[in-house]
Amino acid sequence: MKIDEVARNCRGIRTEVAKAIVEKDAVIEQLTLAFLAGGHVLFEDYPGLAKTLMANTFSRTIGCDFKRVQFTPDLLPADITGTFVLNRSTSQFELRKGPIFTNVLLADEINRAPPKTQSALLEAMQEFQVTLEGETHKLPKPFMVIATQNPIEYEGTYPLPEAQIDRFLMRLTIGYPSSSGEAEILKRRRTRRTDEVAISCVSTPAQILEMQAAVETVHVDDDIEKYIVSIVQETRKHGQVEVGASPRGSLALMKLAQARAALAGRDFVLPDDVKDVAVPALAHRLILKPDPWIKGIKPKVIIDKVLATVPVPKARS
Repeated sequence: MKIDEVARNCRGIRTEVAKAIVEKDAVIEQLTLAFLAGGHVLFEDYPGLAKTLMANTFSRTIGCDFKRVQFTPDLLPADITGTFVLNRSTSQFELRKGPIFTNVLLADEINRAPPKTQSALLEAMQEFQVTLEGETHKLPKPFMVIATQNPIEYEGTYPLPEAQIDRFLMRLTIGYPSSSGEAEILKRRRTRRTDEVAISCVSTPAQILEMQAAVETVHVDDDIEKYIVSIVQETRKHGQVEVGASPRGSLALMKLAQARAALAGRDFVLPDDVKDVAVPALAHRLILKPDPWIKGIKPKVIIDKVLATVPVPKARS
């Protein structure tokens, strides 16, 4: 698939998702970037802001299988991955696959499950496979985890360990709509007279895989690679940061920059592509020192400062 086809298909996907999600084109674009880059997304925002609706609508639009798991304190790893059960008619143990065997898995309120259950996702998110009773089972392609957690109601929750947060390609927020946007939500609901939104499928899993393969062909100049590395290394040197972004952060930044270039119909990455995806790709990977954390300084502020200080590669003549 050519890059211009990727851009055209993505415009169709974003237009279709926008039928259900009002006034959030930027977030829809970022979710599309993550899928093109073959990564996972963590939505961290308040309840009722259409996190689940966005994941469901997006998967329906691209023609992928969708499963949702509500994470609770009593959820077990086998409830996600599946397990072997005895078939009494054959006296053989057979694999009963869990909901993780899908294209898009929504891990709703992921921080409400204990660490043992959260860890059931680690192998799937990194290696796109599940190991059960010593047997390795490949997951369907494409595969993506979209997880949600609320920044409130910390009682009874289990904070995600840094190792798991680092496996998310992006962390996104949706935010409240404007007054006009909220009015449009009510108008659309009143007009259609049902909670269901009519969404057309504009792609297939096979086409998505072709689009992901096309994104891999987007050229990244040596100077752009050095620019990405400089940004990530600067996060490790910053005086307010305890732990900076890892090399996985560098890879995330590069892959998302390639996806953004493809979304714009280009087969090469510009410094602006890197800048535009730096915050959602890196902010959740930083661990701040106690003093700035107590003062309420956000990792986004650190990333913005880093972008302002790292020299931008000059265009070659």
